[in-house]
Amino acid sequence: MDLGLLYSGGKDSTLAALLLDDFYDVTLVTAHLGVTDDWRHARETAETTGFAFETVELDDDDATEAVEQMVEDGYPRNGIQQVHQRALEAVAEMDFDAIADGTRRDDRVPTVSRAQAQSLEDRHGVDYIVPLAGFGRGAVDRLVEANLSVEAGPSEEVRKADYEAELRALLAREHGENAVEDVFPDHEQTYVTGLVADR
Repeated sequence: MDLGLLYSGGKDSTLAALLLDDFYDVTLVTAHLGVTDDWRHARETAETTGFAFETVELDDDDATEAVEQMVEDGYPRNGIQQVHQRALEAVAEMDFDAIADGTRRDDRVPTVSRAQAQSLEDRHGVDYIVPLAGFGRGAVDRLVEANLSVEAGPSEEVRKADYEAELRALLAREHGENAVEDVFPDHEQTYVTGLVADR
């Protein structure tokens, strides 16, 4: 069965791909907003890890609405949630039997409720899989350490193809650099550079 995995090039979505690989023909799908070409980093990671790769571009309105929501809220959570849901919809509209993402049990954002998951499945005729739903941060970190080579650093420095980077760029363009600092808390991002050699 063919599965499209919403993919950022980070540790969670790459680990999700490895977990699903025995059961599905996995294609990594990076949803982007057309603001930057950061999606190319996810393509590099897909090539390094041996997975098929595709992109899907979301509507300009999705990015604009998310940025305005973040400015209004003063934090990124609801804007990121909006884009994640739209990205899942876009992957579900592609020709896959199942779709998945790298959300974990302990994630605060993005999340997908049971009702949202069932709606997605019913409307698009796909299975929605959340392979990391039972894994906490510690378990994910241990599996990542054993299986993936990872770069880590501040969000603005790490090459990653998630839509957060594009939302930051659009926020800076529309509202100035200070808006990025006002909306996004400092946190570390990861970017997968390959598989552990002795895996």
